[in-house]
Amino acid sequence: MSFTRNPEFDMLASQFGIVLPEAMEYYPEDLMAMDAQPALVTISSSGIPSYLANYIDPELIKVLVTPNRAAQIIGEAKKGDWVTMTATFPVIENTGEVSSYGDYNENGSVGANANFPQRQAYHYQTMTQWGEKQLETYSLAKIDYASRLNIASAIVLDKFQNNTYFFGVAGLQNYGLLNDPALSPPIAPGAKAFGSLGSGPWITNGQVTATPQEIYADIQALFLELVTQSGGLIEMDNELILAMSPASSVAMTATNVTFATNVFDMLKKNFPKIRFETAAQYANPFGAGNLVQMIAPSVDGQETGFCAFTEKMRAHAIVRKTSSFLQKKSQGSWGAVIRQPFAIAQLVGV
Repeated sequence: MSFTRNPEFDMLASQFGIVLPEAMEYYPEDLMAMDAQPALVTISSSGIPSYLANYIDPELIKVLVTPNRAAQIIGEAKKGDWVTMTATFPVIENTGEVSSYGDYNENGSVGANANFPQRQAYHYQTMTQWGEKQLETYSLAKIDYASRLNIASAIVLDKFQNNTYFFGVAGLQNYGLLNDPALSPPIAPGAKAFGSLGSGPWITNGQVTATPQEIYADIQALFLELVTQSGGLIEMDNELILAMSPASSVAMTATNVTFATNVFDMLKKNFPKIRFETAAQYANPFGAGNLVQMIAPSVDGQETGFCAFTEKMRAHAIVRKTSSFLQKKSQGSWGAVIRQPFAIAQLVGV
């Protein structure tokens, strides 16, 4: 084989601008194949293992759940502890009558009538368990598995607690904000705009179909129900809560184009201390359409109601097994204790 420089390299440089200053000669095709083996000893590969090119994001994406809102709506209080099974909430009512005056008359009398309604506690639990190898395996992905289990147990217990605050516990004297038997029956959407009659949902097929006047008239009727139930104790300048589903709350944005005002503006103008709350549990809770509640949180200085628990969380002892760990966590709920059911009015079918 000649090692003198092949003149074609100079031609490539002068005509095509391809400069290979160190090149001397081309390898013949037969020479390139001289040191090739007739067959592979190893398995044919198309590249590196795919996991070497995999990126694991250190930020964990948590699956979101609907927010817990019952305690935010009417408040929350601890009553008793984890060994308490029943709670009594005494109610006292003043009674009496008058009679025509006479110097020697002794008619007329006053008294007090006491009731002792009770609630039963519901205690519940969940278990967390993890193994040594399991922890080591998850640590390869930079996941603190034991901590995540503890977070999950707290969320599961709190979600159930929130559900009891709305619906109580079946089979017990344990009721919720939406199904306490002392609550007045809900009214239906009634008088509509311009004096016409009709009823129906505020939102249909994802669109606000009721007019601002119709929506406001329904809430106006709801407040009238509250005034009637309370015998005039509740007035427009009292603190009020309007609780509804997130979807129903969109109807508050229905706007009267002529006057450039929406339902929210009208309510804030006429009920200056009104507060708006939303919770997913108001969405068709009993199969009759979305529910709306108007609540006076206190009347004449007395609290209308509250959510109640025995203990918010009790973390029991961690049990060490041969190669794993086990822990129980528990809570207890009284549901929602409604002291003044007349201070809650309901509207269903919106």
